[in-house]
Amino acid sequence: MINLIEIRRQLHQIPEIGLEEYETQKYLLAIIQELTQNKPFIQVRTWQTGILVYLAGSQSQKTIGWRTDIDGLPIEELTDLPYASKNGRMHACGHDIHMTVALGLLEKMSESQPRDNLLFLFQPAEENEAGGKLMYDAGAFENWLPDEFYGLHVRPDLKVGDIATNQHTLFAGTCEVELSFIGTGGHAAFPHTANDALVAAAYFITQVQTIVSRNVDPLASAVVTFGKMEAGTTNNIIAERAFLHGTIRSLTQEVNELTQKRLRELANGIAQSFNMEIELKLKQGGYLPVENHPKLAKELMEFFKKETKANLIDIAPAMTGEDFGYLLSKIPGVMFWLGIDSDAPLHSQKMNPDEHVLNFSVDTISQFLQFKVNRLSEGEKTIN
Repeated sequence: MINLIEIRRQLHQIPEIGLEEYETQKYLLAIIQELTQNKPFIQVRTWQTGILVYLAGSQSQKTIGWRTDIDGLPIEELTDLPYASKNGRMHACGHDIHMTVALGLLEKMSESQPRDNLLFLFQPAEENEAGGKLMYDAGAFENWLPDEFYGLHVRPDLKVGDIATNQHTLFAGTCEVELSFIGTGGHAAFPHTANDALVAAAYFITQVQTIVSRNVDPLASAVVTFGKMEAGTTNNIIAERAFLHGTIRSLTQEVNELTQKRLRELANGIAQSFNMEIELKLKQGGYLPVENHPKLAKELMEFFKKETKANLIDIAPAMTGEDFGYLLSKIPGVMFWLGIDSDAPLHSQKMNPDEHVLNFSVDTISQFLQFKVNRLSEGEKTIN
């Protein structure tokens, strides 16, 4: 039996950026090989730094998928834990927990051949390149594409034992924004001979707030945030270029596309009024809203509530983003929050999950997966 805490701590020490998870993949493959050897119904294949593990069912009618993400973040860890990362990156989004739970589930589910097929996806690049979309578009799921897909994300403000989801949208769709205003630099004493990109960018920052307040339906939800601005070199030189880096978030794709449209129009209009050029990049890619399938979500919620010791919470949507939304736009499925009881939030340098969640998660979720892959078909129920 694998040691979940030991695995989690070893993974925690080797976080890697998306599509660079070479050491992580090597570590995962070693454990997967150990768990699946001498089991002819299991196949393993890789796609770049991703891994797919396929358990062929004995009487398969469909394929159930379980997805986990494997990348880390470019954050310097400040937890002072003895197993803290030392490479300048961190599993501050809890993907070390995600991977460990997936390995524990694989161990449980591979003890005997399931009736239906079961696919475990260890997906790279959730944080930066929408690895789920990359794999889907590249045909990585050839012959193994699930009929239903499930996955989780840790949540620090929920307790161990809490599982939270809903029957509609769980996470927002996101769009990355990169915008540069390009004017003419000059001396601070002669502003009439220059064209100040910093002023144009500042004007844009104030005006872009009106998209949510005046263009988005008040009963809908959207966020436009610019967290980074770079302009100028010193106090007495007028900036020739100003760069802004931000994000759009919304609970529906329709609102996201509207917000992108209005942002583009505002940027072009302000550039014209200041007699400037702009460079604008809107990148949504695979970060679509995470929309749970209503029927499957209801089934999952009822199972956890009635058949397990989990504290099931019907929770409101959050403006966090997740590239699992792209896979759920292609394949029906459900994502849920998993409580980890950490004082520090997601993406914090001090995020520290309660490791008691590991055994709870494996025991609880494996019951659900057993239910999904081993239950009798409607025809068999009728005959019996």
